Amino acid sequence: MVAASPHPFAQLDPARVVAAVESLGFWVANEPFALNSYENRVFSLRDEAGQRWVVKCYRPGRWSDDQIQEEHDFLKELDVARVPVSAPWRDADDRSLHHYEGYRLAMFPHVVGQAPELENPAHLFALGELLGHLHSVAERGRFSVRRRLDLDAMVAESRERVLACPWLTRRQRGTYERLTESLWRDLTPFAWSPASMIRVHGDCHLGNMLGRDEAFTLVDFDDAVMAPAVQDIWMLLTAQHDVDMRMQLAEILEGYEQWRAFDRRELSLIEPLRTLRLLRHSAWLVARWEDPAFPRAFPWVIEESFWEQHLRDLEQQRLALQSSPFWLA
Repeated sequence: MVAASPHPFAQLDPARVVAAVESLGFWVANEPFALNSYENRVFSLRDEAGQRWVVKCYRPGRWSDDQIQEEHDFLKELDVARVPVSAPWRDADDRSLHHYEGYRLAMFPHVVGQAPELENPAHLFALGELLGHLHSVAERGRFSVRRRLDLDAMVAESRERVLACPWLTRRQRGTYERLTESLWRDLTPFAWSPASMIRVHGDCHLGNMLGRDEAFTLVDFDDAVMAPAVQDIWMLLTAQHDVDMRMQLAEILEGYEQWRAFDRRELSLIEPLRTLRLLRHSAWLVARWEDPAFPRAFPWVIEESFWEQHLRDLEQQRLALQSSPFWLA
């Protein structure tokens, strides 16, 4: 029997991270501290001047060099326009993506602060301003090699991955197949045109927004794609009741429109985007299972109860797609 090849990240120990950073001309003052990241490997460290950096080592095979560089160039464009983002360090030759012993890495200035409070109207307004500023710059150009948020293709890809995994019971597999086929049909009328897409952050959850005193910075553009603008807004709408949700949406859009008009028709995409994220998350866990970090972090994925809950969540989302939320009234 041929032994399984070690995962590409298996050899990425602190010593190799230090060697990679020092190959760029830095002297590392402390042992790198691994941050909570699964898609890539991310470390915090200080240089000889005491400056703190976040070093991102990119997952092999996920993005091409050109796709990563397009993300970095977008960040540079945003930084020049004074949008609060963490843009990667560039060397004397203006390179931001670096290679060391088969690994690809980039260095980002460490951003201090805390996640915003989504019950705080001032924080919501500030986040809206940040996203409006971001999108006012983003709409000036387009990605040419990075992915588009393609509703039909991503649903198909997610279904295929989950149906091929061994952890669903026979009954669960049949239910998943029928339920996702129904969801797919329900989602079809919401498909957006390429013309409606702009460059977006793509993953605007609280962990990617850090700041203090109502001044926030967006970090981690690893999921930057072409998508409708609302992709960067809907994850901020976390309230459980309509009154609170109305407040959140009103504050975010008021801040957003300090920089850019928001097309209210995109609000109809909130539940479809939520559905797509739900489908893609379970498929992501399946796709990454060969990475030893995933069984350690998500051991319940192979359990019957996880998939039972996932089916309940999908059914609930199917009902949400068929309802009329207040923002469509």
